[in-house]
Amino acid sequence: MAEGLSGLHRSRIHRALSRPNLLLGADRELVLVTGLAAVILIFVVLTWFSALLGLAIWSGIVGLLRMMAKADPMMRQVYLRHIRYRPRYRPTSTPWRKY
Repeated sequence: MAEGLSGLHRSRIHRALSRPNLLLGADRELVLVTGLAAVILIFVVLTWFSALLGLAIWSGIVGLLRMMAKADPMMRQVYLRHIRYRPRYRPTSTPWRKY
């Protein structure tokens, strides 16, 4: 049996192509958007309190995003697809069911 497998064509699949795109252990785009919102808060108000508040809010949200990515790294994409297909797939067993 091992002799038959040696003649098969093999393709390398690089690990980076199948990994989710994460930054700081969370979804990359969500981390960058929350970081941008925190930086805008800090530089618009320009006080020490706003800087501490912006960093605290950002670190709290990144912690929540890390928990979300640990549960499912593709959760954001799945949720967006769920919202997009909601009109097509109704939550009933059949389209002809009476409410």
